[in-house]
Amino acid sequence: MQRTVFAQQLLSAKNLNWVSLIADIMLVGMVVGPVTAPFLAASGVSLLGGIANIIYFMGNYVCPQPTMGLDLASPYIMAVCMRCYGTVIGLLITRLLYAVTGDKGFYWLSQYGWSGAALASVLMMAYPLELAAQILGLWSFNNYLVTPFGLITGLAWGLFTMPILHGWQTAKTR
Repeated sequence: MQRTVFAQQLLSAKNLNWVSLIADIMLVGMVVGPVTAPFLAASGVSLLGGIANIIYFMGNYVCPQPTMGLDLASPYIMAVCMRCYGTVIGLLITRLLYAVTGDKGFYWLSQYGWSGAALASVLMMAYPLELAAQILGLWSFNNYLVTPFGLITGLAWGLFTMPILHGWQTAKTR
């Protein structure tokens, strides 16, 4: 019995979808990091403050307006603005949807090839178009305004990439 269990464990480790696992770990970091950074920084513990500094450093390089983050633990703010965090939430929603439905569903854009890529690209332009409109002075930054634009971008990105990131190995074994 022990030999069978051990062989099954080896087989399952061999069939592990490493791309999916790494993508999930990165997504967890993107969901948790920006929100926890202000609390880590406010804790006063040097090790936690160092972790917060790493998160803020990354936020400064991925977010065009990191100084617009929400004030969660005054005087510390989220590591990214709500437009960026909206994008992350869109990715999280599509990841959860993929976990429930797999690649079954008309909404997974990668199944449509170049047409799906084109549609995803058009929808992903919500984020940069809103940012451009803000820079051009059509409106000022408002968390209630920028979050849905980020969310649309994240949903589009996720609806195209989740089957690619998480389903490539299952397609190979069918």
